[in-house]
Parts: sequence; C-alpha cells; structure tokens
Amino acid sequence: MNKVVNNVEDACKGIESGMTLMLGGFGLCGIPENSIAQLVKMGVKDLTCISNNAGVDDFGLGLLLQGKQIKKMVSSYVGENDEFERQMLSGELEVDLIPQGSLAERCRAGGAGIPAFFTPAGYGTEVAEGKEVREFNGKPHILETALTADFAIVKAWKGDTEGNLVFKATARNFNPMMAMAGKITIAEVEELVPAGELDPNEIHTPGIFVQRIFKGETFEKRIEQRTVRQK
Repeated sequence: MNKVVNNVEDACKGIESGMTLMLGGFGLCGIPENSIAQLVKMGVKDLTCISNNAGVDDFGLGLLLQGKQIKKMVSSYVGENDEFERQMLSGELEVDLIPQGSLAERCRAGGAGIPAFFTPAGYGTEVAEGKEVREFNGKPHILETALTADFAIVKAWKGDTEGNLVFKATARNFNPMMAMAGKITIAEVEELVPAGELDPNEIHTPGIFVQRIFKGETFEKRIEQRTVRQK
C-alpha cells in the first residue's frame, strides 16, 4: 500500500521517448514543476503531452518545448507561449486543440473506462471534422473519444503514503481526472503525511489511482499574468 518513492528521479523511472503523458494543472497553477524539470534532464523526446495549457516560454511545459522534446500537444488554451506558436505555425509541432470542457471530460471518461461520449461542443466548427454526428433532443452532437496516457503526472497540495490526494483551489481543475486516466500515475505533493492523517471526507483522489508519490523539493508557483491594484 505504501506508494512513496524517494525522489523525483525514482518517480519518473520508466518514462521513455515516444510515450503519451498527461500533465495536470490549470495555467501555471497546480503543474507538476519538479517532474517537468526531471523530464527535461532525462532528455526524453517525441512525447505526446495532454495538458490544458502548454506552460510559458521559460516555465512548465515551455521548458520541454524549448528542448524540442514534445512531438504533439493535446491542449485547450495555449495563448501564453510564443515558442509553442512558432513551432505550431512552422509545422514542427503537431497540435490537437480541444474545447476545454471536452478535454476535461475526455480525460475523465478515460479514467472511468468510458470509451466515448457525445457532446454539442464544437459542432459546426473544425473540431467536428471527421467525427460522427448524432442528434439528441433536436440538437446535433459530435462523438468524442476518451483520452488515456502511459503516465499521468499530477501535483497535489497534500498526499499520504497510500497515495490519497487533496488538491487546493484552482489546482483541482484537471489534476483529479488526469490522475485517474494514466496507466501509471505519479503525484508530487507539497506535504506528505502518514496514512490516516487525511480526513477521508476531504480526499479528492483515492490512492487506488496513484502508483507513485513523492514530496516535491521546491515549488516556484509562478503567476502567468500578475495584476495588482494601482497604489
């Protein structure tokens, strides 16, 4: 039952070039900073990365993009990354842009064992090209398939030795469903506590979905666009 590994190096063992990874977070909030840094060090390439965002130029997934380690991005919002834009427009990077709600549900469906679902989001746009369309209650819906990954890498506020996780605020958006959809799920946490210390009613992701957990060394927690009141 003990899922604890010693460090980020042990946590990321087995990740190889060509694999599909899910990486949690919303913007720069709740991203697995330590694990991304380790992937940069490992030099793995030709990755397919499923993530709501693509980081910024010098942080988050932007670091993997700088090193040309990502072959394909499956994302929703990518507007903060100039290098992403350059690689996409030049044809160096494959991109699958997905409506944000559809991306979240495709990850959740993958974790729940649901192979596909119908949604009205994207009908009549490029998103619907080549997809089956059916009408429900007089409204057209498109068929979206579930997403899964070789490794899902998430960041939690608190976790225990059995892999139970608690996310904080905005970090709860994509991390919980991605944690369910990886063949192997790695969780890096700010606070690692003994089993039994977390209130069962406050656990967001049960440890059954997590295979490896470790306490991150440092968390920079950058803010994409800092907006403050004028003095």
